[in-house]
Amino acid sequence: MGVVTVGELKTSISGKRSFRPSSTIRHAATEWPISDVSSDVTIEIGASSFALHKFPLVSRSGRIRRLLIEAKDATISRMNLSLIPGGPEAFELAAKFCYGINIEITLSNVAMLRCAAHFLEMTEEFVQKNLEARTEAYLKDTVLPNISNSISVLHRCECLSPVSEEINLVNRLINAIANNACKEQLASGLLKLDHNFPMKTMPNIEPETPSDWWGKSLSVLNLEFFQRVLTAVKSKGLKQDMISKILINYTHNSLQGLVIRDPHIVRGSLLDMELQKKQRVIVEAMVSLLPTQSRRSSVPMAFLSSLLKTAIASSASTSCRSDLERRIGLQLDQAILEDILIPANSYGNNHGTMYDTESILRIFSIFLNLDEDDDEDNRIRDESEMAYDFDSPGSPKQSSILKVSKLLDTYLAEIALDTNLLPSKFIALAELLPDHARIISDGLYRAIDIFLKVHPNIKDSERYRLCKTIDCQKLSQEACSHAAQNERLPVQMAVQVLYFEQIRLRNAMNGGHNQFFFGTINSQFPQRSSSGAGSGAISPRDNYASVRRENRELKLEVARMRMRLTDLEKDHVSMKQELVRSHPANKIFKSFTKKLSKQLNSLFRINNLKPIGSKPNAESRFLFQRRRRHSIS
Repeated sequence: MGVVTVGELKTSISGKRSFRPSSTIRHAATEWPISDVSSDVTIEIGASSFALHKFPLVSRSGRIRRLLIEAKDATISRMNLSLIPGGPEAFELAAKFCYGINIEITLSNVAMLRCAAHFLEMTEEFVQKNLEARTEAYLKDTVLPNISNSISVLHRCECLSPVSEEINLVNRLINAIANNACKEQLASGLLKLDHNFPMKTMPNIEPETPSDWWGKSLSVLNLEFFQRVLTAVKSKGLKQDMISKILINYTHNSLQGLVIRDPHIVRGSLLDMELQKKQRVIVEAMVSLLPTQSRRSSVPMAFLSSLLKTAIASSASTSCRSDLERRIGLQLDQAILEDILIPANSYGNNHGTMYDTESILRIFSIFLNLDEDDDEDNRIRDESEMAYDFDSPGSPKQSSILKVSKLLDTYLAEIALDTNLLPSKFIALAELLPDHARIISDGLYRAIDIFLKVHPNIKDSERYRLCKTIDCQKLSQEACSHAAQNERLPVQMAVQVLYFEQIRLRNAMNGGHNQFFFGTINSQFPQRSSSGAGSGAISPRDNYASVRRENRELKLEVARMRMRLTDLEKDHVSMKQELVRSHPANKIFKSFTKKLSKQLNSLFRINNLKPIGSKPNAESRFLFQRRRRHSIS
């Protein structure tokens, strides 16, 4: 039903409001109401006043009639109705209705007119088809059967409280939205079912309406009404994926204008505190409306991550953040790096860390400590899923752990660049995963190498503990070659890498295929190759050739290390010699040794022995053995 313009309000010189027709329907009269009788009552509503007549008003409004009867002064000419819902606009339309002027009821004014009719007591008791009955008919015929119309009228009710609550208009609209949403969901499901059976399809079927078309219009509601609507649709059985879409759309629109561009400048200001408060209220409300926690939840990981980031930035409650951390932990195998790069709330602290590692530590711990009882969907599992050994390589649990281990290694490499990150926090994250979570440790080695490069002043004990988390048996050939030459690693680790490489080559040459250090891993996981074939597909000749190449590379690395060690020993010896030469007593020591050597040489000549520094001849050896036998006898 279209909106018809009936006129506009003008303010006279005396300050009274009178009605002047608009240019589209201008009549000969220039003022309203059209009457030769002067007004006998003035209705005041805020700063506006209306010069009217008592008779048309009391004929339809019970409230105005009662006020005139209860007045002690029978000649009362002024009345204040400032509490009327909708203000001057609502009263003007109600007054026109009292004068018999046809007014247009629309989606934009039906809530206001319904509340004004209740306030002015314009019921059937005074006249048939009074304003209350007219608005009720419009609500039943046009508003309540349609979701979009109901949402639009509900939005108008936000400024009509408490009268809109007293007449139960808000609850009726919310229930209508919930009922119609569920009916539409059922109709959509039946339509899809019919499309699956061509013999039952009906001709001229209209294209299916997007299932979330009405959910976008909910973003116009305030937070209180939105919460009530979503609670109602959840209780009526609306699907969780639909609820998630509604939540995402509402949260995006609500938080869009609450982002502070430069929080360091406005930190602590009134504007900053007000914006943070609004963010906190919205985030906590959205978290309370999220569907039930589950590993197969319909809530996207990106949305949960954005909620957690906003919750930390706005200093939300601990329970709110814990709820989000648990939800993310349940779905951690669906996350990417951007989802877990959560900035730390360290405004004003120049030495603070870039990322909130404590939240991530709790999230990964939640994932690792998951129990089957925490997942409702695990109670009823498919036969194909039941056939899995839950810890076998192909099981859902093991594949999820492998995804999470790669995610953690990538995260460690990213936060390792933070110069303010404490080694204890980095070590705690590096030690978090169990041994079976990683098939290959190259990602962890890369992250630790970056951390050691950015933090060169780390303690030796922390360096050793950090490198201890790397399983050298699971390093690739490239990683082993790099580790053997890496001066940032402890010597023990370099020796360990070379040792395991030697063992690997020895076993490979003997046909063991790395059984020593991969052990049960190779028995569970076939080794990958570029062609996609297993290790058994490689011919013995190719295998032997590759082993020889690796052996040559390893020997080269060992030779380089020996050369480095030899150079260090030479430097050490030369330094000692320099110290000896520079000592003051060096000359005295040399003269003493010369005299001593002369005396010893003279004694040797007397005894027919060779001097010091010469090799003994046959005669001296014979004399020495003879004297030895003589002394023994």
